[in-house]
Amino acid sequence: MPYIRETILTTASADGVVHIAPLGIIQDGEDWVIAPFRPSTTLANIEATGVAVVNYTDEAKIFAGCLTGRRDWPVRPVEGCPVPRLEAALSHDVLQVVSVTGDATRPRFRCRVAASGQHRPYQGMNRAKAAVLEAAILVSRLKMLPAEKIENEIAYLKIAIDKTAGPDEEQAWYWLLEKVIDHLAEIEPDAPTP
Repeated sequence: MPYIRETILTTASADGVVHIAPLGIIQDGEDWVIAPFRPSTTLANIEATGVAVVNYTDEAKIFAGCLTGRRDWPVRPVEGCPVPRLEAALSHDVLQVVSVTGDATRPRFRCRVAASGQHRPYQGMNRAKAAVLEAAILVSRLKMLPAEKIENEIAYLKIAIDKTAGPDEEQAWYWLLEKVIDHLAEIEPDAPTP
């Protein structure tokens, strides 16, 4: 299995319109592979510019927000790069596309790190933040999973939220939970919610 790092990717259109999206990047030797689904704004932006900024952040609300329609997060310019970074990034890498493997569903952009920056210290692990990240990934796949799997995952992840969440993690969790409840109501109108 490949090593995948869960990140927030910032990209920009040829006109400079910034897009923020959670995306796991895949390590391949010294390179990183970005594989956005077709169609997507991330894909269109990388095709237009050949550049993406990988933001390493522990802000659970950003992951949850991007999956629940909250994509307006503060950004800062990156010197010599047309794409900004997240203000909340602990660190970032500027990735430059070096080759593309086409695919009808999910093309793969092989990238090299062109520049990096450190912005604030990492404060350590937190189970609630990890649970929000896992719930965000779950929300991104709701249409691919059976209701029972979704309900079981949410029930398990809620344990970490109940035991270790601060206010930001609780807010992020509820944003995601609303999305899950809405989805389950669509597929099982009479089913109880988690």
